[in-house]
Amino acid sequence: MNLLVPLAGLLGIEIEAITDRVKTLIIVNTVIAVFGVIGVVFLLIAGFLALSDVYGGIYAALIFGGVFVVLALAVFLGAKIGEGKRHRQIVERKKTHDTNAFITTAALSVLPVLLRSPTVRAVGIPAAAVAAFFLARKADDRPE
Repeated sequence: MNLLVPLAGLLGIEIEAITDRVKTLIIVNTVIAVFGVIGVVFLLIAGFLALSDVYGGIYAALIFGGVFVVLALAVFLGAKIGEGKRHRQIVERKKTHDTNAFITTAALSVLPVLLRSPTVRAVGIPAAAVAAFFLARKADDRPE
């Protein structure tokens, strides 16, 4: 940390100003979150009281409980589906990287033998350069 302060000073970054701004943002966002939670609680209480006037206290509690259990299950299932999708993407990416590493290793292993032939040197090196260009361009076109 002792090295970062002079380095930040050289770069024109004022650490005190940044830390003061972060502290202020944390306090403001905490106050916003607290008031937001209080507001949601009062809205839930008002909804419960309105529902209990129409259906009675026990049925209102059952309706609220059922709705929140269904919402919890929906969030849980959504999280599981998202986690499964993320896991499949990681496995696919790892498979692609492993395949590329295997192909690269095989090509580098065979390269000394192939370079002994003058025909391969004359035709193969330019062909390999063109193939590498197209493979690199195809890899850049893939969405992340």
